Order: sequence, then C-alpha cells, then structure tokens
Amino acid sequence: MEKIFVVKRVARKLWSTEAAIDGAMKEASELLAESLQAQRDVKLSPVSADAAQTKLMEAIKALSEARTAIVAAHGELDQIKDGLGIRTTLGGVQKLSVFLENTDEVRLQDVG
Repeated sequence: MEKIFVVKRVARKLWSTEAAIDGAMKEASELLAESLQAQRDVKLSPVSADAAQTKLMEAIKALSEARTAIVAAHGELDQIKDGLGIRTTLGGVQKLSVFLENTDEVRLQDVG
C-alpha cells in the first residue's frame, strides 16, 4: 500500500480522536455544570453532592490529560510523516469539521 494512503488513514483517525476527546470534555463539563445547578434546584446539601462532583472533576482532569497526550502524539506523528517525505498542504483555511467530513480537502504530497 502506498504510504500516502496509510498516512491519510492515520490522519483521519487522529483528527477523529482529537474531536472525540474535545467532545467528551465538553459533555463532561456540561454534566458538572448541570449537576451543580440540579443541586441548587432541589436544595441538596453541597456535602451530599460533593463526592459525585469530585468524581466528575476527576474525569474532566483525565480527559484534559488525554487531550495533552493526543496533542503530543500529533506532533510525534507529524515528525514521522515528515521523515517519510510526506508534506501536508491545505487549500485555504478550513475548519476541523470539514476535514472530518471530507478529508479530500487535505492534500498530502509524497516528496521523498
């Protein structure tokens, strides 16, 4: 299989993974906010909700660490791609969602 197609396949999974982590962070943050609001709405003692909210904050922290790791992996994969002699060119400024829907917008060139 040509290395350009392998790199494209990995790039799609990388972008998808980055978007999934960001989405999970957003959902977990909204869940925490909703649980804080629910606590006030039902006049629940902060003490009784503290354990659950602490677990939510731990989950958000873990997602943040995962995001940091995937960003670092992205950098490492870029170096591998460059070492293979493949360069990335973008046709103008595109949003990530465009790449996830139509990865033909990203052109990879084998220069090695």
